[in-house]
Amino acid sequence: MASTAEDAGTQEGVRRRDWIHIAAISTAGVGGASVLFPLISQMAPTADVLAASTTDVDVSSIQPGQSIKAVFRDQPLFVTRLTPEAIAEAKEVDASSLRDPQTVEERLGEGDNDILVQLGVCTHLGCVPLGAGEGESKGDFNGYFCPCHGSHYDSIGRIRKGPAPSNLAVPEFEYASESVIRVG
Repeated sequence: MASTAEDAGTQEGVRRRDWIHIAAISTAGVGGASVLFPLISQMAPTADVLAASTTDVDVSSIQPGQSIKAVFRDQPLFVTRLTPEAIAEAKEVDASSLRDPQTVEERLGEGDNDILVQLGVCTHLGCVPLGAGEGESKGDFNGYFCPCHGSHYDSIGRIRKGPAPSNLAVPEFEYASESVIRVG
């Protein structure tokens, strides 16, 4: 009989010990979470960074052959509505003969898209090319001209002459509506 009483006491002691372990682990878990939550949440982007991650541009007022300038992530953004003549002229150029070969479809996207969206930053040393504004020099290929070191781009932003190593960058964008594009 004595052994039964000892077994009952041991079982009760194990239960108490288990409860103490569970309470200690729970307290450590809550303490760890209270330390990790502020650490992880401070790494999230702030509201101003999230606001700058996309830019909406209204393209409804852009006439064929006209460009507008906007800002995307603190860089100039050129949005151009190309004329059918400019698109046809760009398609006549053999893309494989270019320094950075890209076809018109790769620059504009598939379909009957006449809107060209590109960053207005020369790929040589980061100057802002001319050609997107009214009356600015468009260079030898009727597109964009970088006055810093003489790079010439065609009407769809492909490098044609000068020291720039690649075409003007085309950022990711989508149509938010028929008249608004969302860049980023």
